[in-house]
Amino acid sequence: MNRLRTFTTQIKQQRGADLAITLSIGIILTLVVIAIIYPLWFIIISSFSDPTAVASGNVRLLPKAPTLEGYRRIFDEPRIWQGYRNTILYSCLGTAVNMIVTIPAAFALSRAEFKARRIILFLFSFTMFFSGGLIPSYLLYSQLGLLNSMWVFILPGAVSVYNVIVARSFFETSIPQELFDAARIDGLSYFGFFFKIVLPLSSAILAVIGLYYFVGHWNDFMTGLIFITDDSKLPLQNILQQLLLVNQNTSTTSIGVADAQRAADQMKFGIIIVSTVPLLIAYPFLQRYFDKGVMLGAVKG
Repeated sequence: MNRLRTFTTQIKQQRGADLAITLSIGIILTLVVIAIIYPLWFIIISSFSDPTAVASGNVRLLPKAPTLEGYRRIFDEPRIWQGYRNTILYSCLGTAVNMIVTIPAAFALSRAEFKARRIILFLFSFTMFFSGGLIPSYLLYSQLGLLNSMWVFILPGAVSVYNVIVARSFFETSIPQELFDAARIDGLSYFGFFFKIVLPLSSAILAVIGLYYFVGHWNDFMTGLIFITDDSKLPLQNILQQLLLVNQNTSTTSIGVADAQRAADQMKFGIIIVSTVPLLIAYPFLQRYFDKGVMLGAVKG
């Protein structure tokens, strides 16, 4: 009887300890989620709030004196739509080129019968740590005729070694050799095996790699700043930056420094939303592939 009571007491203590750990983990995760989500929510409500209320710290959870003045100033600029068009073109075309180069390269490097794969992978990896630098790159792009061209956004970054390594690990660990042997018995070539079997089985890693590339092209700011002087070919990020600077300088001469700063701050919040909304819309459709693709492409011990 005493043993039974002791055992019951131990079970109750264990349940209490498990409950305490569960509650602690829940509280910590809740705080982490709030810390991640609140900055984005603050930017959203600040973009709709009166700049004075934002500057005075009165905007915390809900907009104060809602106004669309910031968005009106942004979308009154016709170059915004031109920037959207350029960025969509560069991002879609650039991602397509990236995928056409990266995925076949990763598949080739994953094949054990490809004897030169270790040497080629070493040469690829070497470029991750050493590069020519900005000035040699500028001179090279100038000689190749890439300056002031949309191809400067696409060709220099046609392949990411990191993404090649991730995709290669996926092909090595997730596409069994027996599947290739069966395909060869059925008469499939390497190209047939790649297009008819490998690609249909690789939707997760394709979505992840494609998302990496698309986000990189969408957020590319330095390329337009350094290599593009024709305003008609600038991407959205550079046009938004120019718009913010021009508006702040114009406002300073007309309505005073304090009001100019408040107007510029409101536009700044609106610009962040305008530049990130397309990615926020696209991400939920790819999220179900994201975790799976990263885990499948990871190195397994």
